[in-house]
Amino acid sequence: ITILVTIFLSYFALTSIDLGSEEKPMKIIFIPKLIDNINDFWIDVIAGSEMAAKEYNVDFTIVAPNREDDYEGQNNFIDWAIRENPDAIVLAPVDYNKTMPLVEKIKENDIELILVDSNVKEKVEDVLIATDNFEAGKEMGRYILNYIEEDTQIAIVSYVKTASTAIERQAGVREGLGKEAEKIVEVVYCDSDYDKAYNLTKELLERNPNINMVIGLNEYSSTGAFRALKEVDRYNSINAFGFDSTTELIKFLEGNVCQGLMIQKPFNMGYLGIEKAVRLLKGEDLPEYIDSGFQLITQDNMYTKENQKLLFPFE
Repeated sequence: ITILVTIFLSYFALTSIDLGSEEKPMKIIFIPKLIDNINDFWIDVIAGSEMAAKEYNVDFTIVAPNREDDYEGQNNFIDWAIRENPDAIVLAPVDYNKTMPLVEKIKENDIELILVDSNVKEKVEDVLIATDNFEAGKEMGRYILNYIEEDTQIAIVSYVKTASTAIERQAGVREGLGKEAEKIVEVVYCDSDYDKAYNLTKELLERNPNINMVIGLNEYSSTGAFRALKEVDRYNSINAFGFDSTTELIKFLEGNVCQGLMIQKPFNMGYLGIEKAVRLLKGEDLPEYIDSGFQLITQDNMYTKENQKLLFPFE
């Protein structure tokens, strides 16, 4: 009997240890720049993150403001996320400078930090996953050289002036243009608002009718600018180029309203953000920077099988 009791107690103790050591799901909070049902880029980023969270069985929460320039709203969400004490926070910083104090607070609380899409002025993150925005802008600038003429005057429609991505893309475009960057006569900022980009572009053309090239630097600025060009029937006399891809932007490319789109890989970005957070929490060594990729789409290459997958990732 004593032997049986000992065996039973030993079995019970081992079973209790096994039950107690059952691995809890990792708790990860994702804070993109915005959540809405309009912006295809962030819809794809979030879809990628959700797929990775499901595959890795993550205790997963997404919170974000509903405007891409709302750094105060995002900072409030970051502060809330820190109080939730997750294992990791995956963040797309809204503002290069003003998000910095909250980013530092994340690390002060010993929470793993993965940045996606954008960075901040000082490196504190464990991993950055983003498009190489400077190189993407530079490749776009080099492509635009094919359309530069002696009388070319260029307007750039950018988005959030303090966003690292906007800063890097514009710098890259100027680098790619080289000496032709002198032809940039004006830069305006739409604060990631379609209507503002549309109105700014119309005002640009009224103020300077000699502008014959327009470059949009994200989905909002490109879409608003191209809508304005089409409405005033100037797209036949103005070469236009943009960043990001939506059904509307692809139609603009097909219809010769624009001559090129630099597209990112947002689904990859979101997926990698969560996947790398999981791997980091498991103790794996990861590179400090991971390029999520970009591709220049033109009328000449938009129908290739590979680029169709990039343009329509869910079909």
